[in-house]
Amino acid sequence: MRKRNRGYDVIELEDVSYGYGGGTLLTELSLKLAPGSFHFLTGPSGAGKTTLLKLCYGELLATRGRVALFDQDARGLTRDDVALMRRRIGVVHQDCQFLDHLSVAENIALPLTVSNRAVDPAELNELMKWVGLQAQAGAHPPELSGGERQRAALARAIIMSPDVILADEPTGNVDWEMSLRLLTLLVELNRMGKTVMIATHDMNLIRSAKAQVSARVLRISDHKLQLAGADL
Repeated sequence: MRKRNRGYDVIELEDVSYGYGGGTLLTELSLKLAPGSFHFLTGPSGAGKTTLLKLCYGELLATRGRVALFDQDARGLTRDDVALMRRRIGVVHQDCQFLDHLSVAENIALPLTVSNRAVDPAELNELMKWVGLQAQAGAHPPELSGGERQRAALARAIIMSPDVILADEPTGNVDWEMSLRLLTLLVELNRMGKTVMIATHDMNLIRSAKAQVSARVLRISDHKLQLAGADL
């Protein structure tokens, strides 16, 4: 997982608005995610945190404004371009969907499989060891606890060695001890040079990051994005 040198922000939103059904959810957002930076995204339920993450990985297109992914305008990307771009952006979804008929190891390796890339058993085993799931490699998703599912989701998101990790409420359904463990894994990824943004409503999690990482805290309020505080 090497850090790549770049002269541009990995993700940039410039005066972005997004709405649907005639309503406005997000408006006049500007944001730059620099290589190797760490961000928390907060805001009340329904404020648009998940929508903002989707704008950041090309799942949604802005109603107004410009979104640039690795210095390329998202609006000009073809479907194939978006698919290639997403190999550089690992997403940990809130709902953690897996294919229940595949083993945990096969689910984690799925991004490689669908991209027709070879799965290196040694690297897969090392990744599963890193997230603490080595013993569950042959298990199936329904057998996993909530914390194990979240760690499997994180492993799947980073198996392609992306430059950016976007995590949507990764600790929302796990206990405090597991929340801290997941945070530690995300901080380790950041120290490897990855850009990380975590959407969360858990202020205790953000406070617990204080001793581990320098992060910006962003808050969505009244449809706009605000800097919630100085560097932690």
